Amino acid sequence: MLGVIVKCLIVLMPWKLRRLILNRFYHYNIHPKARIGFSYIYPKHLVMEEGATIGHLNVAVHLNMIKMGRNSIISRGNWITGFPTGTDSKHFSHNKERKSELIMGKESAITKEHHIDCTDIICIGDFVTIAGYRSQLLTHSIDLYEGRQDCKQITIGNYCFVSTGVKILGGSELPDYSVLGAGAVLNKKYTEKYKLYAGVPARPFKEMDHNAKYFKRMIGFVD
Repeated sequence: MLGVIVKCLIVLMPWKLRRLILNRFYHYNIHPKARIGFSYIYPKHLVMEEGATIGHLNVAVHLNMIKMGRNSIISRGNWITGFPTGTDSKHFSHNKERKSELIMGKESAITKEHHIDCTDIICIGDFVTIAGYRSQLLTHSIDLYEGRQDCKQITIGNYCFVSTGVKILGGSELPDYSVLGAGAVLNKKYTEKYKLYAGVPARPFKEMDHNAKYFKRMIGFVD
């Protein structure tokens, strides 16, 4: 309990002092030009490259690592959880390769009020937008056949656009230059680029224009 109180007090400190404490005493690697707002961000390891930003009212706990590439953004009100390795728990003990990590490439963004479950790795590529509100990325579930908790990695390729209110389940992969339509449920790996994937469950719906400006951005911010 005391540790939680101390962490909450650190959250309220001025950023320059907070960054110094996080880097020195928590052994994080936060670039001088990265920034965290008033958010409770305490994975075991944190790497924030130049320009990476975490906004206000985010919570990130019980993860082995968060790594944010250059100019990547976690905006506001997101709940990011995991189930760290190296514990005595029987949960996921059969999966020796599991890593509880959120990896974001450069110029990518997670917007507002999403639930990101990093029991296994969630890997988000470069120039990706997790857009809108209240999407769920869920790497773990119950394996009914084996009668135990299980988890699988989620991979989102480069230059993808993930629309509002989607669900992405463990073992799923969205290939580069893809769009996941609003309200879709992605539950498997796909490999075809330049597709709109939509529906429940999500399937290739139509071809995307290869010349769309979103797919050719040199900076992540969208006006």
